[in-house]
Amino acid sequence: MRLGYAAIMIAAILAGGLLVRRTQQQLALSGAQKFGIGLGAFIGAIVGAKLPFLFEDWERFLDGSAWFADGKTILTGLVGGYLGVEIAKWTMGLSLKTGDTFVLPVAVIIAIGRLGCFFAGCCYGKPTNLPWGTVFASADTQPRHPNQLYEFIFHLAAAAMFIYFQRRGWLLHQHIKLYILVYAAFRFFTEFIRPEPVIWFGLTGYQMATLLIIGLFAWLWRRQNREAFEATRCEPRVGHPSEI
Repeated sequence: MRLGYAAIMIAAILAGGLLVRRTQQQLALSGAQKFGIGLGAFIGAIVGAKLPFLFEDWERFLDGSAWFADGKTILTGLVGGYLGVEIAKWTMGLSLKTGDTFVLPVAVIIAIGRLGCFFAGCCYGKPTNLPWGTVFASADTQPRHPNQLYEFIFHLAAAAMFIYFQRRGWLLHQHIKLYILVYAAFRFFTEFIRPEPVIWFGLTGYQMATLLIIGLFAWLWRRQNREAFEATRCEPRVGHPSEI
């Protein structure tokens, strides 16, 4: 089973790598700059995916064992990858918008990866009587929500949606933020069918994290729109005295 999971994850990474090369062909960046941005995304995603476990087991996080454990959180990994790219661009003095080029590869990687989770029997949901309930040997004999397949469908649909958006030129330079916002909302509601412990106000730790992420990326979206609006206002118009 572990070999099958590893094979699916390798396929996910290869598919994502091929898509990244294709989506970033039009970027006016050197090979070294693209490598730096990719490295920032990778490191940020790894750190972000593992960061929630810092709050579960501080000692394992400090001694390094948590970094090599199986557990990871996709949503915080996405946020970490986003921040990693921004830090990498800042260190290289780049202001070019690159988020739209990552949406399709990331959505495909996660979709394929969730199939790996399904066959490995991890990340399952609560018991259900629905006809598509699945028995996972790693849990018990009760049919459970196949949350992995719900996520597979979500990310595959997101990939198709953003292909359409890019062809139409809709919401350019906002696709990665929209993707994270919609996924955070999706995770908030699907947490109700996950066997996660409730912490405060009937919500799990992941649900509280999604609310923080939604607030953060809504603010980032608003800030970018405001900056774009102000930049447009400052542009000289034809016949304007500033052109004389």
